[in-house]
Amino acid sequence: MYVCGPTVYNNVHLGNVRTFLTFDIISRYFRFLEYKVRYVRNITDVGHLENDADEGEDKIAKKARLEQLEPMEVVKHYTEGFHEVMRQFNILPPSIEPSATGHIVEQIEITKIYLTKAWHTNRMGRFILMCANTIKIIITEFYPGATLRSSWKVGANLTTRMKSERK
Repeated sequence: MYVCGPTVYNNVHLGNVRTFLTFDIISRYFRFLEYKVRYVRNITDVGHLENDADEGEDKIAKKARLEQLEPMEVVKHYTEGFHEVMRQFNILPPSIEPSATGHIVEQIEITKIYLTKAWHTNRMGRFILMCANTIKIIITEFYPGATLRSSWKVGANLTTRMKSERK
């Protein structure tokens, strides 16, 4: 089972804990029922933009700038704080806890697949753009020169471009 873990740019609050406590209870219940459970909870350590917008500054980069630290110092500090709060609530650690930065290559590759095989309507394009805040970086890697002012415009530009590439 998978739960999206924290974006580690600030201290954990009770609202954050609720999600992880819920999944901890579900995980423990499945184990009680003798199911084999592989529980994955990621750490988002890059690519989460301010106000969950399509454009703007990365939350971790902003925190690093404000605190005059390196971004990975911010990530380390708040990841450790997150783990401490999980211990205080007796929430079991996941089986696997990958970081976003540890899987950027895979994210780019799967996004290429989405862009070449699944992007056939603006609706799908909008969905893909909302799924990953790092998508704009990935789009520019895969489609240099794409216009990134608005996600709808990106969808329309790439849809048109992909249709012409298929011919």
